[in-house]
Amino acid sequence: MKKLFGYFVKGLLVSAPLAATVYVVYLVFNWVDGWLRIPYPGVGFVATIILITLTGYLASGLFFKGLMKMLDAQVSRIPLIKLIYSSLKDLMKAFVGEKKMFDRPVLVKLYDTSEAMVIGFITRDDLSMLGIKDSVAVYLPQSYNFAGNLIIVPRRNVTPLDKNGPEVMAFIVSAGLSGK
Repeated sequence: MKKLFGYFVKGLLVSAPLAATVYVVYLVFNWVDGWLRIPYPGVGFVATIILITLTGYLASGLFFKGLMKMLDAQVSRIPLIKLIYSSLKDLMKAFVGEKKMFDRPVLVKLYDTSEAMVIGFITRDDLSMLGIKDSVAVYLPQSYNFAGNLIIVPRRNVTPLDKNGPEVMAFIVSAGLSGK
């Protein structure tokens, strides 16, 4: 009976993530298809991928860059919209832009009197605009969550990690389960 239960647990470990992934992809396809009112499953999703890729192609052109600057300037004049738009734009650039931001993983000792440490990413070296010297801004992503905390710590408490950013981010987000 113990062996049978072991097989069940192993099967659960394999099938649950696979089933959840298939279900999420199914939900996304249906949502996009429903939003675009396309009766054929998956066509709306494929059309959305093509549209996003086409937008990226056009955004590479000089005309579209000028148009985007004008749009940015207009959006920057609307208080609440500016906050949402600029935050999302910065977040997207941080993860998938040409200049990725989470590429400087560090180990942070939170208290001089403790041996406890956290893993994060330096997001800003110079905090003079806040009147803070000899400190850095470190973003601490949360496990199994798309959130985190920004902390300011003395530079002496930060130790760079000799790993690439995506690898460390996967390690953090998976609560330390990802990686070799």
